[in-house]
Amino acid sequence: MMKSNANKANIRWALAVPLVLTLAACNASQTTGGQPAGQSAANDQSVVEGTVHVCSSCHGFNGRSTSPTFPNLAGQQKDYIVAQLKAFRDHTRADPHAHTYMWGMAAKLTDATIDGVAQYYSSQTPAAGTTGDPTLIAEGGKIFKDGIPDRKVPACQSCHGVNGEGAAIIPRLAGQHPGYIADQLDNFISKARANEIMHENSKNLSPEEIQQIAAYVGSL
Repeated sequence: MMKSNANKANIRWALAVPLVLTLAACNASQTTGGQPAGQSAANDQSVVEGTVHVCSSCHGFNGRSTSPTFPNLAGQQKDYIVAQLKAFRDHTRADPHAHTYMWGMAAKLTDATIDGVAQYYSSQTPAAGTTGDPTLIAEGGKIFKDGIPDRKVPACQSCHGVNGEGAAIIPRLAGQHPGYIADQLDNFISKARANEIMHENSKNLSPEEIQQIAAYVGSL
């Protein structure tokens, strides 16, 4: 009975956290009308800071998260962050975690707040790469650099950069949680996350190869 009660409490907590954070984000993103011009910039900055504070609950201090459920944002490409926040806001990004966590979080964000949040995170020092299984990392490095030509899998570095740094709308992969990378590749393959280019690039990967790529980029 005690275990059952604990499980129920955990479920209630899991359901409550996104709601609480959503309400906080909505409050943080509201703008106040009728302010003198000199106060407007200060208010905008305050909204961005408040939104970043809410984001840190999941994405960690300065955008370096501790859970693979929530990606590292520190050092991520600004244009990519902007695009993803707008996709969450208009529900065009609909993978499971996007729906559970980010649709509500982004619902009331203005373009100006999104730009400010993206600027903040893109300017932070990226998370350092993590150690992992040397064999997985080595095999993942081969795919990242050379692709798998006979199965029409392109080299990841051709878009994401030699060091996984990304560029503009193409995301930084270096230092990302391997678990998050693996989940997103699965989402691209299943089309839970709509991206035709990434679907085509990843659809012929085996589960083992996904783990290898994830381990490699996480180590960069």
